Amino acid sequence: MRTLKPAGIYIHIPFCRSRCSYCDFATGMYDADIAQRYVTALTEEIKRWSAADFVPPVDTIYFGGGTPSLLSAVQLNTILEAVYERFMVSPDAEITLEINPGSASLEILSDFRRSGINRASFGAQTFDDRELARLGRSHNSEDTRRTFRSLRAAGFENVSFDLIAGLPGQTLADWQTNLQQAFALRPEHLSFYLLEVHQGTPLAAHIESGLQPKPDDDLAAVMYEVMLDRAVECGYEHYEISNLCRPGFESRHNTKYWEGAAYYGFGCSAHSYDGNSRRWANERAVLKYLELVERDETPIVQETLLSDFDRQAEAVFLGLRLMNGLSLDGYRGAFGLDLREKYKDDLKRFREAGLIECSGDLLRLTRAGALMSNEVFAAFV
Repeated sequence: MRTLKPAGIYIHIPFCRSRCSYCDFATGMYDADIAQRYVTALTEEIKRWSAADFVPPVDTIYFGGGTPSLLSAVQLNTILEAVYERFMVSPDAEITLEINPGSASLEILSDFRRSGINRASFGAQTFDDRELARLGRSHNSEDTRRTFRSLRAAGFENVSFDLIAGLPGQTLADWQTNLQQAFALRPEHLSFYLLEVHQGTPLAAHIESGLQPKPDDDLAAVMYEVMLDRAVECGYEHYEISNLCRPGFESRHNTKYWEGAAYYGFGCSAHSYDGNSRRWANERAVLKYLELVERDETPIVQETLLSDFDRQAEAVFLGLRLMNGLSLDGYRGAFGLDLREKYKDDLKRFREAGLIECSGDLLRLTRAGALMSNEVFAAFV
């Protein structure tokens, strides 16, 4: 069944000035010559793209990474022009650029804004300089504040930044100080995460060797609750498990992932979904990706066709990420199944544990359920 929802475009820019200790993404160190070669290959991939038969209009474009702001406004313009040539892009499209604090001057940010980029997202992570140093971040807390002020001066009226809770050695008082400084800036959007330690990262090695303490999961749960209480006091809506916004400033792009809309990824390691049952992914390694595109070969190296069960499961655990909940009638209309009957025992168990609630047509997580969402989602996969 073809989707009628507008699609999103994701563009992966893999370059960084430095690599954070917890990072598990497809990134590499910035090199000007490789970056220009990458922009050329990326635009070629977009121009000759034909991976989907049915392509709905596009109303979000997201530059992620890495640090996309390491590219120049001219390079970003070149990429955007290719997108506009290949796709039908809405005049009011949300166009997001990820920025590393301290990496772009007011002049550069103003150039980005004139290029049509209207939303900025950056990883503040913490306002504690000691914690930033332990994470291997290349910025300090003043860089975060200065970047935020510069974004405002450049004309950005939609700004998001990330915070991480549960850092090694982080206390509840430290977290409350973070929240105070974050909400004082009044960004339109906040993403917050409980630290995940991925094997193979420097942070995992530091914890295993005792150089840094193991994160306290119970304390991180308290931090999550404190964050939500403070957000409500400051007028923010908790619209997704890990995301807050001022009214009307939900991330339109990320919401596509949770609602099952189509999205098309370009660049190394980028993933795509046709909004129905097909997923595909590009080559992860930068140089290999460049070689494939430059030889006029497809960079797609992995394709998956979702089974009916896969699609049903994804509709539940992605839909439940949104705090408004999952429409039971919508689920029945899409799959011909009554979710309440199919998972009757599991839903009863979760309801009695205070993890979910039903309100009319909507099934949704409670605040406690959001904190334990992985345990809930496991019942549907």
